[in-house]
Amino acid sequence: MEIRRSYLTAAESAVALLRDPSVAAAWAKPSALIEFSVAGLAGHLANQFVRVDGLLKSADEAAGEPVTLLEHYSRSPWVQAGLDHESNVSIRRGGEQVAADGPTALADRAAELLESQRRALPAQPSGRVVHLPWAGWSLTLDDFLLTRVTELVVHSDDLAASVGVPTPELPADVVDPVVDLLARLAVRRHGATAVIRTLSRAERSPATISAF
Repeated sequence: MEIRRSYLTAAESAVALLRDPSVAAAWAKPSALIEFSVAGLAGHLANQFVRVDGLLKSADEAAGEPVTLLEHYSRSPWVQAGLDHESNVSIRRGGEQVAADGPTALADRAAELLESQRRALPAQPSGRVVHLPWAGWSLTLDDFLLTRVTELVVHSDDLAASVGVPTPELPADVVDPVVDLLARLAVRRHGATAVIRTLSRAERSPATISAF
């Protein structure tokens, strides 16, 4: 259940960032991510709350055998697709749509969903499996929450960099599982030798070990 607390901590931090005046001031400007405006990036960050809310309220009848986290990412087309791939275009379009009512409304909606999730998450059964309708497969709820913590941590950094504020500092119980997941994804994508060299031997490190 630790990941549920980690999610709530990361979500609270993201709401505070969405409320930062620098986000509203830069709303219409390009973000640090190619093809994303600040508004669209903020919308994508807030959309993580929407995803969690939808699955918490969903029926479990459609949930099948859950896949592992590594399998989840290997099946997801956006992971290695180009910026013009429909999966990534859809992500950017969705962020803009979520942000359409402006920065105040977006932050208020995220805060409202967070408070609802504070009440709902502790009551979720251990081992609950949820179906991801946009993906077509299932994950355990806790594995899904780890994917959302990762999104919140990564995109909070993106948004902070986009508007010129410090990246939010998060505790180890939030950061550690994200670093672990990203490391495992990097090993799967580039191989263990590339990751070990990058972490230990700068003179022999490859150009990148990006997880995505």
